[in-house]
Amino acid sequence: MDAGNLAWSVAATALVLFMTPGVAFFYGGLVKAKSVVSMMMMSFGALGLVSVLWILYGFNMSAVSSTWEFAGNPFSDFGLGGASSDTLVGATFGATFAIITVALISGAIADRARFGSWMIFAGVWATVVYFPVAAWVWGGGWIMGLGETLGFSTSVIDYAGGTAVHINAGAAALALALVLGKRIGFQKGINKPHSVPLVMLGASILWFGWFGFNAGAEGTFNLLGTEDSTVGLIIVNTLGATAAAIIGWLIVEKFKDGKATSVGAASGAVAGLVAITPACASLTPGWALLLGLVTGVICAFAIELKWKLGYDDSLDVVGVHLVGGLVGTLYLGFFATETGLFVGGNYEQIVLQLIAAVGVLVYSFVVAWILGFAIEKTIGFRIKNEDELAGVDVSVHGEDGYAYETVEK
Repeated sequence: MDAGNLAWSVAATALVLFMTPGVAFFYGGLVKAKSVVSMMMMSFGALGLVSVLWILYGFNMSAVSSTWEFAGNPFSDFGLGGASSDTLVGATFGATFAIITVALISGAIADRARFGSWMIFAGVWATVVYFPVAAWVWGGGWIMGLGETLGFSTSVIDYAGGTAVHINAGAAALALALVLGKRIGFQKGINKPHSVPLVMLGASILWFGWFGFNAGAEGTFNLLGTEDSTVGLIIVNTLGATAAAIIGWLIVEKFKDGKATSVGAASGAVAGLVAITPACASLTPGWALLLGLVTGVICAFAIELKWKLGYDDSLDVVGVHLVGGLVGTLYLGFFATETGLFVGGNYEQIVLQLIAAVGVLVYSFVVAWILGFAIEKTIGFRIKNEDELAGVDVSVHGEDGYAYETVEK
């Protein structure tokens, strides 16, 4: 590993790690004031637990020796005691992806989840879903080898996590939202973000860190000598698609509600970041701008589905991450450089992207629903109604997000 690659790999790892506190701020601002501590703690809980599990055995599970192997041997180098320095750098970078994927799920169950139950779910889901799916997508598993298996001339494209991160987290979020049920008084407009500045701060941190999220993998690939540098394309697409998604979301808001909001701008930015994640190295900048614009529009409408279908996805993880991840992943089937249907005239890319997206979606949803249901029926996942009304921060953590002192006269 040369000095430049090492420096960028460490910097990118720090950028992606910083994204999980960004999620905490983003989600924390969106909930009511008496839920902000709980919301942020679910992200920090995931950060602590998933880091430990990844070092102990998760990294070992994220690569396989044969295409149809479910996951790697968790005990092959338990605790990474025998790993080289270069391997440890890559392992740490991979840990940050596992952490934020789990943290993203928590937004669907805001205001009503027990912290201990969440931690049990997070640890088990990471072990049986994220770690194996990472192997499928990036570690030599069935998704990575699907094109060759089907005799196609191309392969599934998921540069930084459209399937492994966003579809994966979004499907699990939908499952948990169904298991835990609706919040008390669930109806449109009942819960407003308690701190718009926190929302904007969180979105800004996410956008900042996402350059490490997308371009950080470039250093890892170069170390392996498997890919020419595309870092310039990646960073311009990460900027452009995100910016275009903001515009698309705000246009929908203006026509639908009469006002363009700051929360809408932040949500649009996150939607654009989600969509460009799998596609950042495989689109020309013009097609990336179109992807962002389309995603902003689609996700602005998709967040309304929960009101029509009756599932309480508190912070729109489904509408932004699941839908945005699907849009970005499937878009590549049409516009991926040289292999997309409208760019290279190849239908094979569409088939591959669709199979990968559906496969991860179904697996993650089913396992998350089973885990959530089992936890709810045993130790309980949802807090009591009276605790929800009183505020999950005090009932679960014994803390207030904001301590207002009164002065007696």
